[in-house]
Amino acid sequence: MPSSADDTPSEAERPWWDSEGMPWRKEPGRADIACLTWFGVIGVVSLILLPTRAWFMATAPDWLAMLTGGRTSVAATGALASVGQIPHWPIVLVVASVLSLKFDWVYWWAGKLWGRGMIEVWSGQSKRAARNYAIAERWAERLGPLGFMLAYLPVPLPLMPVVFVLAGASGMSLKRFLLYDYIASTLWLIGFFLLGWRVGEAAVALLEMYAKVAGYVAIGLIVAIVITTYANQIRKARAS
Repeated sequence: MPSSADDTPSEAERPWWDSEGMPWRKEPGRADIACLTWFGVIGVVSLILLPTRAWFMATAPDWLAMLTGGRTSVAATGALASVGQIPHWPIVLVVASVLSLKFDWVYWWAGKLWGRGMIEVWSGQSKRAARNYAIAERWAERLGPLGFMLAYLPVPLPLMPVVFVLAGASGMSLKRFLLYDYIASTLWLIGFFLLGWRVGEAAVALLEMYAKVAGYVAIGLIVAIVITTYANQIRKARAS
């Protein structure tokens, strides 16, 4: 006998893992919970690094580059190296190229476990997010392995997470994923380093000017994070 609309479980009756905003299509196992937890870790680490980036960029961009693998800090390292202030720049480049991959495997794992699940979760945040992720996904599917070079393109599109998730969803092995990712990341970092080296003294002068206000920028970012987190908690509480 066909089921009626009344037989459809309401939102309150559905199990927690079947609610909207979850990337899986079945009851999650240990691997699913672990992978989702790693996304939480990435979020926490990003929040912690946000104010410290502002301070490190002015005082020790080489250490920031080695800790995060960030392209901007690598460019700043190149500028300082061009005037002889960072003679150990080869070590910075090597360490930065490795540390830039520190969380990329989580996105690959998400694709392997849930296919496009995480992309659907991110796309559901807003109409603008859905449009941006759709564009990024089309480009990633067209380019295949070359999409890893596209992933690091400095444009306001979520190219990197889409490329990495689709790599896992397509069945790409972790070894091949890390190889492609390392090559692409290293080439981009070398490019940013050479750009900083070419700019040279002009970039160093900007860094020196920024160093004078870096402390205030870091404090401002901390305040902004606290206010935003508090506002989000209030919004969620009202929605509940």
